[in-house]
Amino acid sequence: MRDIHETLVIGAGPAGLAAAYTLAKNGRDVLVLEQDPVYVGGISRTANYKGFLFDIGGHRFFSKSKEIVDFWNEILPDDFIERPRLSRIFYRGKFYAYPLKAFEALRNLGLAESARCMVSFGFAKLFPIKSPRSFHEWVRNQFGERLFGIFFKTYTEKVWGMGCDEISADWAAQRIKGLSLGAAIVDGLRRSLGIRKSAGGEGVKTLIESFRYPRRGPGMMWEAAARKMQAFGGELRMGRSVEKLQYDETRKLWSVTARRGDGEVEIFQARHVMSSAPIRELINAMEPAPLSLFNARDLKYRDFLTVVLIGHPQKELPDNWIYIHDPSVKVGRVQNFRSWSPEMIADGVSTCLGLEYFCFEGDGLWTSSDDALIELAKSEIAKIGIMNPDDAFDACVVRQPKAYPVYDDAYAQNVEAIRREIAMRFPSLHLIGRNGMHKYNNQDHAMMTGMLTALNIVAGESLYDVWSVNEDAEYSESGVSGAREALSSERLVPRKVA
Repeated sequence: MRDIHETLVIGAGPAGLAAAYTLAKNGRDVLVLEQDPVYVGGISRTANYKGFLFDIGGHRFFSKSKEIVDFWNEILPDDFIERPRLSRIFYRGKFYAYPLKAFEALRNLGLAESARCMVSFGFAKLFPIKSPRSFHEWVRNQFGERLFGIFFKTYTEKVWGMGCDEISADWAAQRIKGLSLGAAIVDGLRRSLGIRKSAGGEGVKTLIESFRYPRRGPGMMWEAAARKMQAFGGELRMGRSVEKLQYDETRKLWSVTARRGDGEVEIFQARHVMSSAPIRELINAMEPAPLSLFNARDLKYRDFLTVVLIGHPQKELPDNWIYIHDPSVKVGRVQNFRSWSPEMIADGVSTCLGLEYFCFEGDGLWTSSDDALIELAKSEIAKIGIMNPDDAFDACVVRQPKAYPVYDDAYAQNVEAIRREIAMRFPSLHLIGRNGMHKYNNQDHAMMTGMLTALNIVAGESLYDVWSVNEDAEYSESGVSGAREALSSERLVPRKVA
């Protein structure tokens, strides 16, 4: 082990491992510290319960970035399968295909409600809210008040645990930009009539029809990335919780204190630190405390838990997942792991569903016993009607803290204050990934932030503006077709720093 590492990476999720692999492949010294004693991959890991495999949230593999597609193919050249995307919305006792099918939605909503939705949409277009500040105002401008109430309000408030008027419009602009009602209607009519898109047609964000997926879950990708990173000479230490970061301005050197699972303390030194840990935790660990400490403490996170129900074979459920917009149940989304990959099912025949509950760490759901959560999940799956709870012969619960950075009305100001101080006082501290940047990035965006930061370190200068990922870059959800196009397209990376 070196006394002083060139780069220390906090977190072995997609961002951290993409960064570490890029550095190690370029012959650079890198050490990764991961808090989990067993799993790499962070929220993109694959959990294992008695041989049944499941995602923490579900992770499709798609990107228009050639670098990301090349990375995936390099790490897992023979283990991808192509999966059809099938998902539905459950709302007030009825299922809606998602993306919507026009005739089905018309039938389920009824002519009167459909007409009210169109009138509401027309009113929103004639009288838009100027400079929308909240999620509610942004979606209302795009789709009208009634469609907002049916297809956005309940699910969004389940996810975030706050009213849609408290959520920043930034989140809506980032997550559903490029999707318009007109495009959705055209796409819905095409689906209803069974008309396929032309081969050269442009896809619409969120309307992809297929995606690639590792045959035994996304954890395959990150376990393989960790192995190959180490084969290139990088180091990985599991079960290390970072407790303190100190910067010696004279020596331009970081000291990072980590605690092992057995309680022993280790101290590492590095020239550069990359962190995919939540900004709030990172800033709290720094000594002396940065001036932006109070900005970091104001940042909020949404946690969630998955109740996995394993049951006797049911009538084949085609969905990958189902969004639960119905306000009568607490569950927000249901994953069907067989439809992600048949190899996720240990015995090859059982039904394995993951009921996702969004919560805050420490609240009533989070602190409920596993037995109570399993009983809740069984009662709610019966209401939805996709599994007979009496057929569930086994179950488990997985909790995921800090799954989503919260976009409240103060988050942007707080993140900007932290960014300014780090740039001025700690230029060798690099924020990467979803929680590391407090930015609701997809898996490929998180990877890109790590890869570009690594390339900046290799170059010895800031060639790439990492914060422009998922803003300037032309990412969209084009599925397998987009991935294939990316293999021959020009490189899609954020702009170089002037």
